[in-house]
Amino acid sequence: MTLIVAKVTWLITGISIPTITEYYQKMFNLNSKAMYLQNLQQDEIFVPSEMKSLKSLTQMESRRGLENAIISNGKIVNVVSNSYGHIPNQLFFKKAEEMLTDAQLNFHKRTINKNDRSFITDFIIDDKSQFTVKNDKDLILPMLRFKNSYDGSEKTSGHFGFYREVCSNGLHVSLAEIEFSIKHSKNNTHLIMPRLNNLFDKFLDNEFYTITKKFDKMKEFKIIDTQEFVKAILDRTKLFRYECSDKNSDPSKKSREVIEILNYEALLLNEEPNLWLGYNAFNSVLHNVLKKSFGQQERLDKKLFDEVYAMA
Repeated sequence: MTLIVAKVTWLITGISIPTITEYYQKMFNLNSKAMYLQNLQQDEIFVPSEMKSLKSLTQMESRRGLENAIISNGKIVNVVSNSYGHIPNQLFFKKAEEMLTDAQLNFHKRTINKNDRSFITDFIIDDKSQFTVKNDKDLILPMLRFKNSYDGSEKTSGHFGFYREVCSNGLHVSLAEIEFSIKHSKNNTHLIMPRLNNLFDKFLDNEFYTITKKFDKMKEFKIIDTQEFVKAILDRTKLFRYECSDKNSDPSKKSREVIEILNYEALLLNEEPNLWLGYNAFNSVLHNVLKKSFGQQERLDKKLFDEVYAMA
C-alpha cells in the first residue's frame, strides 16, 4: 500500500508548474496583505425585492399556502404563504454590519450574489486577532458569514468561520452559530440581532484557537504522493470522481485541479505539500469550481476537514 503522508520525510517526484499558474498569480501576492482584502468579491446584493400576491399578478385565485410571490430583481424566485415574512437583504445585512460597527471591530466585506436568489456577506475581522499556520505568509483571520435567500434555499443565518488569505476562501469548520430572532407580524418582519462583543470574544477564546491548533498539526504531516492523497480523500468523501471514467483511470479534470493547486501553493509558500495545503486545495475547488449552494459548501467543507484531519 502506498504511503500517503509522513510526519518527517517527503519525496519530490517531478512537480510541474500547473496550468492555473496565471490564475493564482493574480490571486496571490505574498508581500501585500492589503492586496487580498482590497480585492474581495463585491457582488451587488441589494437588488430590488418584494412580496406580491399571486392574484394581483395573475388575476387568478391561488390555493391556500401559495398566496404570494417573492420577486427579486424582476424575477419570481419563490411562492409562499400569507404567514411568510420576507426579509430583504437591505434589512438583514445592514443589521449584521451594525453589529460589527457597534462592537468597534475593523472589518472587510465580501459579498456574493447567486442568481438574485441567495446571498452572503462575509465580514473578515482585521484588527483583533490573527493566526499564522507556521508560515508568516499563511495568515488566518476570524470571519463572520451571514446568509439570506429569497428562494428558500438558505436559512437566514449567521456563523463564525475563518478566512485564509492565500486562497481567499472561507473555511467553515467552526461550529459557532450566531443566534438572532425574527418576529413576523401581518405586515412587517422585525429582525432582532444580538450584541456581538461577547459572542466574538467567546469565539476567540474557544473555537478560534482550538481549531487553528488543528491547522498547525495538519501542516506537520507531509504528503508523499499528491495523487494518492487526492484519490484517498475522494474515496472517503465522494465529493466527485477521481478517475476520468470507468475506462480511463487517469485523474479527472477536477482531481487535476486539486493536485495543481496543492503543488502550486507549496511552491508559493516555499514549503512541502502537507495535509493543511491538501485540505485547502480541496476547499478551493469546492468553492470555485463545484456548483453547490452556500449551505452545501459549508457542510462539505466540514466533511473534508474531518477526513483530512483524520490522516494526521
